[in-house]
Amino acid sequence: MTAFALIVCSLCIEAVGAEVPKTLTRAEATAALNAAVKSIADRTRTERAAELKSGVLTIDGARMPIWATQFGAKSKDGTRPLWISMHGGGGAPAQVNDQQWDNQKHLYEPAEGVYVAPRAPSNEWNLWHQAPVDRLFDRLIEDLVICERVDPDRVYLMGYSAGGDGVYQLAPRMADRFAAASMMAGHPNDARPEGLRNLPFAIHVGGNDGAFDRNKVASQWGVMLDALAQSDPGAYVHQVEVHAGKGHWMDREDVSAVPWMAKYTRNARPQKVVWIQDDVTHPRFYWLAVDEPKQGQRIVVERQGQEINILEAPPALALRILLDDTMLDLDKDVRITQQGKELFVGRVPRSKAVIERTLQDRYDPKAAFTAEVKVITAAAPVLAPAPAPTAPTAPVADAPASSPH
Repeated sequence: MTAFALIVCSLCIEAVGAEVPKTLTRAEATAALNAAVKSIADRTRTERAAELKSGVLTIDGARMPIWATQFGAKSKDGTRPLWISMHGGGGAPAQVNDQQWDNQKHLYEPAEGVYVAPRAPSNEWNLWHQAPVDRLFDRLIEDLVICERVDPDRVYLMGYSAGGDGVYQLAPRMADRFAAASMMAGHPNDARPEGLRNLPFAIHVGGNDGAFDRNKVASQWGVMLDALAQSDPGAYVHQVEVHAGKGHWMDREDVSAVPWMAKYTRNARPQKVVWIQDDVTHPRFYWLAVDEPKQGQRIVVERQGQEINILEAPPALALRILLDDTMLDLDKDVRITQQGKELFVGRVPRSKAVIERTLQDRYDPKAAFTAEVKVITAAAPVLAPAPAPTAPTAPVADAPASSPH
């Protein structure tokens, strides 16, 4: 390992003068990962089961009631997919939103899996894309992975009307949690599609659903996704269905989204990541992490073999790159570059601390990592030469951009 690589690696040690942890072999890292997964599940299962049994998840005072049922048999490995289905309403009294929640409980019937219809924590127009929702959904997924053997690579997100608004917003900023997502009869407001690079995304809207231009905006998003897919072959898998003659209620034609989503499983370690921080920020996205997430941050990184290339990033950003042996060979040198300049060259040690931290940050056994390297991006911002597609402008009106279905 070069002297420069050793300096960069030292940035990953939190305490000055801390003892460098033992470097694990590949077999030791696998064993440590399996042990950490089991330990956390065993230690928290009773608490998580009680939380599910209570029917309400609570984080920082935000309460999200949940209703759940199951369809079909478990897979051969004993796991099940998870379907999160968000109701409409918003900007209405609690009883109206409660009625929409009741509708959502029986709106879709997947062939297999745990189907969860949560009740939004608030009654505001943007009830599904306020800050607590992201963490509540993380908690819900973790609970069901631990207690119901949900497969974290088969978690699906969908929603109708105001729930569709939520899909437009949550899917790009939480894409690394889901296998696929489907938006029904909603409006994106200020959401952008670039973060959907590795998440299959379906749009269903009635051809006559003209309130807030939902039908027109859905078609605009289809054009944007087409352009993104054309410029990045193999990425931005999508389906856009404008149902002719249908209004805000599509007479259940949108149920075709369920088997379409079921075809896909999550890719937790894609070759390329496009990460744009929304107004609700996240410290980690796929195999990238930052200590100080800020709204509007745009980071694009790709990997090929032992090479990792930072294509876009804010200047002087501390960027943590999470790795494991399914992505590259950690027994060989890793090279990280930006604009042709080497930011790191050397071995990235497997570490029990990294394994435990990624699992503590988010209990996702299939998205835990065994190694990490921290780099500081170039002082000048690195931007792509071509501008990103422009998202439709949210309607300016004295009513919310969604209505009960």
